[in-house]
Amino acid sequence: QVQLVESGGGLVQPGGSLRLSCTGPKHIFRSYEMGWYRQAPGKQRDLVASILSGGPTTYADSVKGRFTISRDNMKTTMWLQMNDLKPEDTGVYYCHARFLFPSDVDEHWGEGTQVTVSS
Repeated sequence: QVQLVESGGGLVQPGGSLRLSCTGPKHIFRSYEMGWYRQAPGKQRDLVASILSGGPTTYADSVKGRFTISRDNMKTTMWLQMNDLKPEDTGVYYCHARFLFPSDVDEHWGEGTQVTVSS
């Protein structure tokens, strides 16, 4: 059973910063695409940012310029640096990993960490 573990969530005021971390097994960090998803209350889970094992990144338009995703494959850790947080960034943030096989996909989720942006 692959275990992805998030940490770093909490309560922060608008304009503040948080850094989320995700740790997991070596084979995940060696080969898998990884990312952060966010699920706000009553809404679907949406991609916030993703990063390939070799480093290329993508971001949701709503977080570009404010959030930075990174990973250290040797330390088996992925981060999401979140700056200038807004109330609409509130939600549960999930660590995600996936590997695309020719005819299958292997993917894994963490249990999530709550981020609340409120004054």
